[in-house]
Amino acid sequence: MWSTHQFWVGLFGALGVDGRKLVFSSDSSEEQARRFAKGRGTVDCCYPVKCISGHYGELLAREKHRKIDVLFSPMIYSLPSFLKGHVLDNLACPRVMAAPENIKAGFLKEKDAFAERGVRYVTPLVALGDPPLVPKQLHPALAEIFPDATFAEMKRAVSEGYAALDAFNARARRKAREVLEHCAAADRPCLLVVARPYHMDPGIGHEIEVDLQGYGYPVLWAQYFPTDPQLLEWIFAEDLRGGRIRSPFDIADVWPSSYSANTNEILWGAKVAARVPWIAGVIRLASYECGMDQPTYTPVQAIVERSGTLFFSFQELDSTKPAGSVKIRVETIAHYLQKYSKDIIERKKAAAAPGCPLFVAASATTGLTPPERRPAAPGDIPDSTAGAS
Repeated sequence: MWSTHQFWVGLFGALGVDGRKLVFSSDSSEEQARRFAKGRGTVDCCYPVKCISGHYGELLAREKHRKIDVLFSPMIYSLPSFLKGHVLDNLACPRVMAAPENIKAGFLKEKDAFAERGVRYVTPLVALGDPPLVPKQLHPALAEIFPDATFAEMKRAVSEGYAALDAFNARARRKAREVLEHCAAADRPCLLVVARPYHMDPGIGHEIEVDLQGYGYPVLWAQYFPTDPQLLEWIFAEDLRGGRIRSPFDIADVWPSSYSANTNEILWGAKVAARVPWIAGVIRLASYECGMDQPTYTPVQAIVERSGTLFFSFQELDSTKPAGSVKIRVETIAHYLQKYSKDIIERKKAAAAPGCPLFVAASATTGLTPPERRPAAPGDIPDSTAGAS
């Protein structure tokens, strides 16, 4: 839901549902789990999957005047991705895909909690990474909720859902481009987070990137890195010229088993971070015992560090992660960035291709001189108001 929510908002809106009637559960939290997931636990080593019990329980516990009619929790088989066509597939994690069926069991083991509250539980299997299939999957699955919707209407609603998702992603990437332009013009560092979308949930990602922004470092997420052709061709100029990759979105040189959508984007993000001079550090987030992430730890770290970029990893995030240790780690990261980012940027700029397209746009909007001609001032540190995507 952290990467596809706008699709569903657009879809249901096109089917006539007032947006004010759509309710999302709140961010994951220990309080949510204690209040609403007690006695609903199911066996799964994936912490984000375990969190879902609290979200279901919270929605079912809503008071009469705010009661929901339908609890919609799709099993998403594949995901839309900007890497489609350049990788083998864009599948979702199988544990996350099957989570609605897994978590449902905890609400049926004693009595049917959904029926007791008069709530329809709808969990269609949907391959969002294969748009032509989606109307065929959703039309019969949503027939109980929208009995009068024709297949043609469902097809149109699906198109509007993708349009809404594309528009949201485009806005996020434009903002990320603005951040990069600011950093290029001012010769200041930013950070790139390589993680799964659910790490944007404060209860799962612990808002580590927010704490770092508090130190004045703009933060970008790999999923929303700008994909402008001119920019990507500049970033990957040497690799394209040397024939190591077929396109700026090709990751076969570092990850031949490119089936998982989120894994593919994490590896691609590592490649981008290694080549963009103003990305001085990478933050790697992963939840405890994530089987999908474990094989990526070594290659992601190697790609980033080989370029001289700072790499910081949080590989065991879960509900018991001590806030104190996170605070100390964040302070350490901020210290290393302040100490080394200037040298990192200079080294990476020296290795980059000429003609960076960020300079033209940045100088037009900010009036700042490109950093090749404007030496950084002593003690120059990032501005906390620079913004982030």
